[in-house]
Amino acid sequence: MSQGEQVVCGVEEYFQERGPTVTFNNLNYCVQERKFCCKKGPEKYILKDVSGIMRPGMNAIMGATGSGKTSLLDVIAGRKDPAGLRQGQVLVDGKVVTSDLRLSSAYVVQDDILMGTLTVRENLLFSANLRLNPKHHSSADKHSRVDVIIQELGLTDCANTKPRYSIFRQFDHLTLMHKGEVVYAGAASYTLEYFTDLGYQIESFDNPADFFMDITNGEAKSTLESLTAAECKNPLAIKYCQSQLCQNMLEELDHVNQSISEGVKGQDKAADYVTSFLYQMHVVCGRTILNSLRNPQTSYAQLALNIFFAVLVGLIYYQMPLTLPEALQNRSGAFFFLIINMVFGNLSAVELFINERAIFIHENSSGYYRTSVYFLSKIFADLIPNRIIPIFVFSGIAYYMMGLKPAFEAFLCFALTMSLVSLAGVSLAFLVSASVSSFAMANILIALPFVFMMVFGGYLVNLNSMLNWLSWLKWISIFRYGLDATFINEMTGQLFYSNNTIIPGELFLKSQDIDYSVWGFWRNQVALLGIMLVCMFLSYVQLRRINRWK
Repeated sequence: MSQGEQVVCGVEEYFQERGPTVTFNNLNYCVQERKFCCKKGPEKYILKDVSGIMRPGMNAIMGATGSGKTSLLDVIAGRKDPAGLRQGQVLVDGKVVTSDLRLSSAYVVQDDILMGTLTVRENLLFSANLRLNPKHHSSADKHSRVDVIIQELGLTDCANTKPRYSIFRQFDHLTLMHKGEVVYAGAASYTLEYFTDLGYQIESFDNPADFFMDITNGEAKSTLESLTAAECKNPLAIKYCQSQLCQNMLEELDHVNQSISEGVKGQDKAADYVTSFLYQMHVVCGRTILNSLRNPQTSYAQLALNIFFAVLVGLIYYQMPLTLPEALQNRSGAFFFLIINMVFGNLSAVELFINERAIFIHENSSGYYRTSVYFLSKIFADLIPNRIIPIFVFSGIAYYMMGLKPAFEAFLCFALTMSLVSLAGVSLAFLVSASVSSFAMANILIALPFVFMMVFGGYLVNLNSMLNWLSWLKWISIFRYGLDATFINEMTGQLFYSNNTIIPGELFLKSQDIDYSVWGFWRNQVALLGIMLVCMFLSYVQLRRINRWK
């Protein structure tokens, strides 16, 4: 019996070996070509009748660019859109592969998708913390494993695109692909003999891996007339299908499928994350905080900018008088200016989910954490320190420099209003950021609602003179609720002077048709909170709807 021939053994023997056995049968995967943007074109098959068995050990898939090796891996890992799978199935230990495979397997993608502000050790430790069960692996054990990986990798051969012969010799099983079809699948040690029998001769001291790539690329020529004179598109694939090697593999697949149909398979067990929700929150929040601290543009600069702007506003409107008309004019201008800053100052928030979109898709698809964990980590570890704290610092400086109502309770209401206005603006930016993948589109989508909200805020246009079919827009205006709340907080109980006349601030509120009752003030806070919660919820929904298929 030659090295390429294998004895058909029972499926039970496969599943008792170290690690799982992957089988895939008659995989035909196509993509829809597009013409003229939206018009659908013909289907293009990128995998054609691909079958194989990968037993425990080191299995390698090789091929030139566009040969279909990455697509095959994606289909096996459950990362490809199932809509493109026209035929075939993938089984792991006799069970059909679903997206839950991500919870019990690891998939290293071609591109480096890592948090740039973290070191190599921190990135590896982040993965270890989320992929290893804390009940079975202590913190010291995880650190030890990371140290071993760093030492073994050396981090010097990361850029290699072709395996050295010393690495190639470690392969137990090799699959060679060309134009979406398998041209060889079998023992790696038998590959050279297989192609030698087909008339290919390797040069002395040539790397077998390079030699096999030359064969699939057409650079190496065969001495057999049946291959050199072939007019078909992929003669190597036809030769493989006709080989005893392929026939043995197909017999094994039939035996496996027959055994599965007779009930020889493991008990289905619902897949779940190895770490709990709270543990994931702890790890992901820790990384988010570390990323913020190491990114000055989103942490220290945000606080410094708020302090600078607070001092600037305080100097412009320094100790506003209580004499009319300047008292009302200055306060109206100051409040409108503050609300604009609170809203438009959050335009940078649209970058949040766009910047980390690739990282989120990769880590979530790999089973690192739940979508809710990632979303909440952004709220607790990014939103609070980078948005709320700087706003309270801003309010403390600007409020007393402008000489507003001195009562501490009034200051707290002012700071609360500024915070809710800012959070409502951030939540809308979050929604846009989670919905689109490009900065250009995000800037357009966030600027338009902000401008409309400003127009219908009640300061630039009298809301009572507005057309009826446009008047509803005032109910979703962050500017309107923010301005009303700040005016009520400042004007209620405040006395203004015009010559020898004392005018209560409530008269101004009545003239603007603003309800200055207790509920009149707090309903603005409730409305801002409602806008924030609705936008946050929709942002979470959009995150869950992000296309994770390749």
